[in-house]
Amino acid sequence: MAYTISHILVVMLLFPFQCSSSVSSLIKGSSLSVEKHTEDVIVSSKGTFSAGFYQIGDNAFSFAIWFTEMTNQSPDPANIVWMANREQPVNGKHSKLFLLNTGNILLLDAGQHNTWSSNTASNASLELYLKEDGNLVLRELQGTTILWQSYDFPTNTLLPNQPLTRYIKLVSSKSQSNHSSGFYKFFFDDNNVIRLNYDGPDVSSTYWPPALLLSWQAGRSNYNSSRIALLDSLGKFISSDNYIFSTYDYGMVMQRKLTMDSDGNVRVYSRKNLSANWHVSWQVIPDTCIIHGVCGENSTCSYDPKKGKKCSCLPGYKVKNHNDFSSGCEPMFDFTCNRSESTFLKLNGFELYGYDSNFVQNSTYKNCESLCLQDCNCTAFQYSYEEGQNIFKCYTKLQLLNGRHSPSFVGTTYLRFPKGNNFSKEEYMSVADRVCSVQLHKDYVIKPTSHLVRFFLWLSITIGGLESFFFVAVCGFLIKTKKNSSGDQHNYHHVLLGFRRYSYSELKIATKNFSNEIGRGGGGIVYRGTLPDQRHAAIKRLNEAKQGEGEFLAEVSIIGRLNHMNLIDMWGYCAEGKHRLLVYEYMENGSLAENLSSKTNTLDWSKRYDIALGTAKVLAYLHEECLEWILHCDIKPQNILLDSNFHPKLADFGLSKLKTRNSLNNNSEFSMIRGTRGYMAPEWIFNLPITSKVDVYGYGVVLLEMITGKSPTMMNIEDVDGEMAYNGRLITWVREKKRSTCWVEEIMDPAMGTNCDLNKMEVLAKVALDCVEEDRDIRPNMSQVVEKLQSNERVFE
Repeated sequence: MAYTISHILVVMLLFPFQCSSSVSSLIKGSSLSVEKHTEDVIVSSKGTFSAGFYQIGDNAFSFAIWFTEMTNQSPDPANIVWMANREQPVNGKHSKLFLLNTGNILLLDAGQHNTWSSNTASNASLELYLKEDGNLVLRELQGTTILWQSYDFPTNTLLPNQPLTRYIKLVSSKSQSNHSSGFYKFFFDDNNVIRLNYDGPDVSSTYWPPALLLSWQAGRSNYNSSRIALLDSLGKFISSDNYIFSTYDYGMVMQRKLTMDSDGNVRVYSRKNLSANWHVSWQVIPDTCIIHGVCGENSTCSYDPKKGKKCSCLPGYKVKNHNDFSSGCEPMFDFTCNRSESTFLKLNGFELYGYDSNFVQNSTYKNCESLCLQDCNCTAFQYSYEEGQNIFKCYTKLQLLNGRHSPSFVGTTYLRFPKGNNFSKEEYMSVADRVCSVQLHKDYVIKPTSHLVRFFLWLSITIGGLESFFFVAVCGFLIKTKKNSSGDQHNYHHVLLGFRRYSYSELKIATKNFSNEIGRGGGGIVYRGTLPDQRHAAIKRLNEAKQGEGEFLAEVSIIGRLNHMNLIDMWGYCAEGKHRLLVYEYMENGSLAENLSSKTNTLDWSKRYDIALGTAKVLAYLHEECLEWILHCDIKPQNILLDSNFHPKLADFGLSKLKTRNSLNNNSEFSMIRGTRGYMAPEWIFNLPITSKVDVYGYGVVLLEMITGKSPTMMNIEDVDGEMAYNGRLITWVREKKRSTCWVEEIMDPAMGTNCDLNKMEVLAKVALDCVEEDRDIRPNMSQVVEKLQSNERVFE
């Protein structure tokens, strides 16, 4: 709805506006004035949120919503959750927000310029009020009609239970002090997958999930049309594409907000109340250097879990703008097209992602170098050997973007320079340290250790007679010194791993001295416990550990980076002395084994099919999508847990089965047979190489048990003619039944009843038999199993 200045003046003359001061709402004919921005505010019923004019610069204001401050001072930028006019600030004098009698909310600048409008109209009596959940709502006083609400137009923040939908994007701010729209977006793409995108001044690219991964490879599902995601009030984020996470303080009653930050990361912030400081309780990307555009062109990013990210210019380049490293670096030399006048500087462990002018496989180094020299616009090339594929790869670069320094990057980057310029990697490192250091804020919830509290109490008594400035100096020194102590290691690993470190005494109290046992296996015993925040947990006490704390934490950190809806959530761990414990979410419906053997078995055919599909998805994720190669080695119904909706979650994985992808066919790391009798693949018996196909075999046996309701644990190893013969009775029985015409009906568990989808059960049974082939090379991999089950699921629907 367009308004001319004359029209607005007429409205103002005919309907004089009333001024407000800390009101609960605005009605038609009311306004808020920028001159009284500390007084003219709309406050929610319990005072949690306020809405009014917020100063974003010298004589510049935006109409905003924020968590209420404890003082009457201007709101802290960290408390802002929404802005109406982030791109067009208004003047600090004569600017007003009106609720017109026409039903429109209008923000006018000092010159009566229309800066922002709700574009609404109504003849009914209206009210603009701020709900206790932070939603600013324009509604009819009579009835329930809502004409406009701020929840439908977020800027860079979502509040608990505020949905992110197909029509909404979270757009970052330019910086922490510049609230105008930045370069990063959080949204659902056209394939129904939630993504992070860098939309810079010159280039645009998707960096999460990685663009090279298909949606299912990233643990996502694009077979949905709802496109909705939200963070609940307890700290759990759920998206319709299957992306799910829980904050580190999940389950606690706290104030929360999810923000698309100016550095390209999505973080959840929590605090206990209005007087507390915000802390990061979750971030989507642990290593912020994988975020595109974070350091600008001709630069590289390095990441340290303690210090955060650090931007540096590549050798031969200098910073464009010392106040804004995102603008990147510029060359300190002139490029030349003359091949004979060009040379290259070798940089190991430096990756420049994207913007390749050429990609050639099985190219020699000389050919790759020549390919770059032939192109005047080629500024560098990457050359690497892919051991798994046994090929060399050559990428020539037109632009040096998304630079990242990582020792794990297998490849070499060669920067192109004119001869006579003696740039070196050593120069780069020294210049980089002088140029810029961009630190990532990491203020996580950490429970203070009792010995630290006692230490400071002792300290305060000891130096109580000293001057206050000396006390502060000593404290500063002690805090700095503490960085190398176990207390700081606590903080460091908390940040690195993404979940809480518990003391042994805390878990001993939580489990009532380890009295309530709910399961046990070869790795240890599982107890039910109640954590200090009253969450019910499954606490696994590992058998006496032989590995050191550093090795244990390194392996736990890998689990911390895993994220799949069908993996049991780890909430924390304990590494204290000889004690090693893992803290998991507690599953009310118990294990698949308990449900299959129960007399009141409620697992119908549909639930069993969904359990089979969910378990296949998570195994495909562990085998094929993780940086480390993770074998479970003990797939059985006891390790498949069921949530309140009977969705499967795989448990008891990881710590002793982590390998690199370069050792897929090497079983030297397995010094003993692993697994459970009845579910073990023949490879264990015949001392054959251990690969992911051992999990495929165990999965197949679990499918047969779900279909038939019969236990496979009665298995024999017999000596026949001097050779070992492997005989699984359940598998043999099903194969014999398969010769019959109605074989599926004959093997099905009677507990499923007669109302079954025989087509789906037949698909499940055939997949199971494929998975338990004795020759591992004949068995499918888990991604093929997922594809088979999903494709048949769609056919039958």
